[in-house]
Amino acid sequence: MRSRKTARAVQEADQRGEIDREAEDFIRLHHAENPAAGPVRPRLREVLAEIAQTGTYTHTPDELTFGARVAWRNSGRCIGRLYWRSLRVRDRRHVDTADGVADECVEHLRAATNGGRIRPTITVLAPERPGEPAPRIWNGQLIRYAGYVLPEGGVAGDPAHTELTEWARRLGWRGEGTRFDVLPLIIEVKGGLTLHEVPPEVILEVPLRHPRHAWFADLGLKWHAVPAISNMSLEIGGVTYPCAPFNGWYMGSEIGARNLADLDRYNQLPVVAERMGLDTSHDRTLWRDQALVELNIAVLHSFAEDGVTMTDHHTEAGRFMAHLEREERNGRICPADWSWIVPPLSGATTPVFHRYYDDVRLTPAFNHRPTA
Repeated sequence: MRSRKTARAVQEADQRGEIDREAEDFIRLHHAENPAAGPVRPRLREVLAEIAQTGTYTHTPDELTFGARVAWRNSGRCIGRLYWRSLRVRDRRHVDTADGVADECVEHLRAATNGGRIRPTITVLAPERPGEPAPRIWNGQLIRYAGYVLPEGGVAGDPAHTELTEWARRLGWRGEGTRFDVLPLIIEVKGGLTLHEVPPEVILEVPLRHPRHAWFADLGLKWHAVPAISNMSLEIGGVTYPCAPFNGWYMGSEIGARNLADLDRYNQLPVVAERMGLDTSHDRTLWRDQALVELNIAVLHSFAEDGVTMTDHHTEAGRFMAHLEREERNGRICPADWSWIVPPLSGATTPVFHRYYDDVRLTPAFNHRPTA
């Protein structure tokens, strides 16, 4: 028994030592980049004393805002970081109930959608505390389309979300069975799961059409406007916020070259190619490439026609290079994962293709949680 207690005490001491180090690194970073925060030593003493007493500490609103923005700045898989300072931080750390989380997700979508002028936004909900697990959202994004496995084989809807759809159905949800049914939020609080419908009035969707091909509208394709990621933890100075949905705006190729084009997603390239009358008998005709370009033109055209914020991969690649140069001028490492930074369409025609990057992990950060 004594050895078990000793081992537990050593483990707890190691954890306190780790959070002490992470907290100190973050507080020093915050004060170094924000001189108006004042002397760093008094704040460090306050933070370390709180950790010694409770096992964790509470960020000030300014620290939370800075930490969330720097987590975006450090996101090596995101090409759209030029505007990291513009991230709007909604501090909702007092919210720890399922209904409260659902309500804040709805308000997040309302605020971020902004009538189509998408605003980069994060909503930070209750943090993890010793012995007090925080809420979490099972959905990968606040808006996800259901995927129904058909008895005869295949999937109606988005094949990426068949498992989440099955969980929602086990919990009592019944969708309409269309290709674009919006899934309810599955929220976990203290081990219990609850379903929460996303009200239609906060879901902005764009029906897709093409500037030259009138038949494209007959395909019945659409996509939602706000890519609000909800299954990543925000890590700031040793404090974890498992429930912190955040969004920027879409780059067109995310929808046109991945969500609608991938074989294991909506797989629309054969459909588009057939309507275009392309020769699909062999790969050398490059029919996939032609269909892919037209699909992406339709996405960009439709969002622009509806006044919904979206960027194209050429513009965003140029913005990323500007961000990279700015970070280097400021003496900071700009982490980047080449395989994510290079767009999935015409990558070699963009400036981000032709160089290597520092693929390192910096904190604060957004981290993937284990699959629920």
